[in-house]
Amino acid sequence: MELKLYNSMTQQKEIFTPKVPGKVGMYVCGVTAYDLSHLGHARAAVAFDVLYRYLQHLGYELTYVRNFTDVDDKIIRRANELGENPLSLSDRYCQEYLIDMADLQCLPPTHQPRVSDHMQQIKDMITQIINNDCAYIVDGDVFFAVDKSPNYGQLSGQKLEHTRAGERVAVDSRKRNPADFALWKAAKPDEPSWDSPWGLGRPGWHIECSAMSAHYLSFKFDIHGGGIDLIFPHHENEIAQSCAACQESNVSYWMHNGHVTNNNEKMSKSLGNFFTIRQITEQYHPLALRHFLTSAYYRSPLNYTVLQLESASDAVFYIYQTLQDCKVALSSFREGNLKEGTGLKDGKVPRITPAAQDCINKLGSEFQSRMSDDLNTSHILTGAFQDALKFINSSLNMLKKKLPKQQQLSMFQSLVELEKEVKSVLDILGLTPPGTYSEVLEQLKAKALKRAGLVEEDVLRLIEERVTARKNKDFARSDQVRADLSAKGIALMDEGRETSWRPCVPVEQEQKVAPTVEEQKAAATGEEQKAC
Repeated sequence: MELKLYNSMTQQKEIFTPKVPGKVGMYVCGVTAYDLSHLGHARAAVAFDVLYRYLQHLGYELTYVRNFTDVDDKIIRRANELGENPLSLSDRYCQEYLIDMADLQCLPPTHQPRVSDHMQQIKDMITQIINNDCAYIVDGDVFFAVDKSPNYGQLSGQKLEHTRAGERVAVDSRKRNPADFALWKAAKPDEPSWDSPWGLGRPGWHIECSAMSAHYLSFKFDIHGGGIDLIFPHHENEIAQSCAACQESNVSYWMHNGHVTNNNEKMSKSLGNFFTIRQITEQYHPLALRHFLTSAYYRSPLNYTVLQLESASDAVFYIYQTLQDCKVALSSFREGNLKEGTGLKDGKVPRITPAAQDCINKLGSEFQSRMSDDLNTSHILTGAFQDALKFINSSLNMLKKKLPKQQQLSMFQSLVELEKEVKSVLDILGLTPPGTYSEVLEQLKAKALKRAGLVEEDVLRLIEERVTARKNKDFARSDQVRADLSAKGIALMDEGRETSWRPCVPVEQEQKVAPTVEEQKAAATGEEQKAC
């Protein structure tokens, strides 16, 4: 299937065709490093990481650039508040951001340039814009003249006559047009500054991305991405100044991810309703957060709720518990065959069952169809993916029974192939755990205990109390222990005479958003005949 991407410039989905066959240049606007990054930053990073991974999966050779803004008014204000050097402060938060990205399993871009390291490229571009009569100098400041940009507003639809000073455009009486914006700002006391042909100063916000994208990707490249809030003024101004510096400047696809909302209100630092990535990953596994972020189409608003994160955490636990069970079963089966000397005859790999092949085909087809349609990840981890997990669980149940050897071998090979397909989907979505499945499951359980305000000894003590209550036929107390733990996100599972526990969506938060692990496994049992 041909990959289609939504182009914000044309406001339609277009077949992706790179400028150079087999190669892709992609620039994504990164963070302004003055504080810990929040959930909105995580969404942008994960959205474009999925694109990066998928393009690699399709065989493209990528040059992926994501910048750091480490020279900015916000950084200077924050540094002054803390009595810290602005560049030291921004460097610290750049490093913190990289830690968050590693936790979220975002692959490192090819280049991660910082403004402070690219002053020469920025000054060279400003000089070119001045030489092309598209900027003017006032008292050491350099302003871009938007009147010189005939297509200004082409990305955002913003009309010059509608651009009023004070509304995302700085008020300055020295401007020829209220919409003109700073390319270079004259130095102020106690601010970092660099020498330039116009005197000491520092860059304006927009020029950095034009200069750094041109430096690493040239003036013509394939994809420019960022949050939807960057369309105006940032990306609009980027286009204007890049075209002023080089008339042949061109980006093929402008891509923007939607806002993260909190109770349906945009999440932002200015509104004070945001959560940092670190605040969330202290309570939830980073893979649960990534699952949550990929659960919606990247262009749609994503509403943050605790219930959504609980559901994502539960879904992730089910995925890795299924894969762990599969891994253990396959390992045991291989060892059993070696001991019995009943390996594959003549080295021939047994055929997988028709039902397994159908499951694999549906998973692959659905995944490719949704990803090719502008990376629509919203239902990838439901539908055929969930059917695949159910099939694995039903097959594992069947393998516990006494079956003819050839049927066992066929089911074994079916599990091998299906597991491979499931892992491929997870890998492209960035949901393959960095460690073993069992390690991730333990980490998920530890996070659940933390949210519940318990330690495992508390749970084990309550399990023993419940066992005693059942022996004494005190079923009211037995049920109460189970209910109390369920309300805290701890589910008890009785298997024969043994009781174990796993995380679950806390009962009072559960609004039937998705089947529980037990419900999914029960449904899988009903699929056993299909596995045959």
